[in-house]
Amino acid sequence: MIDPAAIDRLVANWNQVVDEVRQAGIEAGRSADSVTVVGVTKYVDAEVTRSLVEAGCANLGENRPQSLWQKAETLSLGSTAQWHVIGHLQRNKIRRTLRQRPIIHSIDSARLLAAVAEESVSENISTPVLLEVNVSGEAAKTGMSREEVRGLLNTLPAEGVEVIGIMAMAGWGTDSAASRRQFAATREFRDSLIAEFGLPLPHLSMGMSGDFVEAISEGSTLVRIGSRLFNGVVEIS
Repeated sequence: MIDPAAIDRLVANWNQVVDEVRQAGIEAGRSADSVTVVGVTKYVDAEVTRSLVEAGCANLGENRPQSLWQKAETLSLGSTAQWHVIGHLQRNKIRRTLRQRPIIHSIDSARLLAAVAEESVSENISTPVLLEVNVSGEAAKTGMSREEVRGLLNTLPAEGVEVIGIMAMAGWGTDSAASRRQFAATREFRDSLIAEFGLPLPHLSMGMSGDFVEAISEGSTLVRIGSRLFNGVVEIS
């Protein structure tokens, strides 16, 4: 059972994040509802996740497929919330993950995209995906190079997936100005792909708890917020 004071703190955190996201969008000259907050629930259990949904969060992100399965199957949220896969997805975990009809942010290879497409076709669905690009160039970061992304777009599966955008993370330890430059580079890269391949690519998944304002200023439509939501609710290591 969650302590009522913790629930109150969770609701306050959620409302504060929503207000800051809206304000960042307005300051960037965008509509107040142009950015979706994906609540990253890797820090919390199913009970706290349910409380987050009840506070108003309709998009939930998980880094580990196993955690997504456990929470989705425990909570049975149905159409109340949309699940997002934001961490690495191994091919042997695709089938069970797709049962939850997620949006997959972290497509990082042609092999993974082909496997998701194949399983989606067998399920008679089309899975929305984003291609993860390593915009910082750090070896420790996941994601494809720009050249790999272009190569993948040249050989897209005929059915089973819909590529809706690009995901990127700023480099470790970058300050606000450096993060903004990397997010701007991601947006410019996405725009070049639209021109080159004629795809809509409406979404940019950029920005987390520490840099979502910079990401929104450079066009992010999906911000992945975790620790800000659960500060004072659970102990975050």
